[in-house]
Amino acid sequence: MRHLVLLGVAIASLAVLPASAVGQDTVQDAVRQSIMDSYAYGRDNLKDAPGGYSMHGSAEFWSSGGLLQWVPADAPALSYESNSLTPKHITVIPLADGVALVHMYVEGSYHTVGAAPLPNYLTRGTLVVVLENGEWVTRAAHWSPIRGGTGTNQTAIN
Repeated sequence: MRHLVLLGVAIASLAVLPASAVGQDTVQDAVRQSIMDSYAYGRDNLKDAPGGYSMHGSAEFWSSGGLLQWVPADAPALSYESNSLTPKHITVIPLADGVALVHMYVEGSYHTVGAAPLPNYLTRGTLVVVLENGEWVTRAAHWSPIRGGTGTNQTAIN
C-alpha cells in the first residue's frame, strides 16, 4: 500500500510540473552531445562541422574582444592545421520548447589555416541554441577569455 501511495504522489507531482520540465534531461543531454560531437568533428577532420548555425544566422561577441559580429548561416567553415579544442563543464538550461541556454568552457590549442596558431586557447562561452530540422544550432553566442589563457585572434568573418 505504501508503494501505491508513493507512486500516486510521484505521478501527481509530475502533473503540476510545466510540460517543458518533464523533458529537460533529454534536452540537456541532446544539446550537450551536439556540442561534444561538433568539437570532436573539428578535431578529427581539421575543419568545423557543417551546419552549426541557425538558418537565421547568429549574433556573436568573440573572445578577441571586438564588436558584435553577425555570422550568417552559410558562413564558411574554418579549416585547421591542428586542433585540440575541447568543451568542458557544459551546462544546459532549457528555456522553451526548442530553445536552450548553454554555459561552457573551451580549452586547447588550434591553428587555423592562414592565421597565427593559438597555443593556449581558454575561454568561457554562453550560447543560445535552437532546434532546427532536428539539430541544435547556435543563434547567439558570447565568448570571453579566461585569465591565463587567450581568446581567438579573429575579429571578422573572412
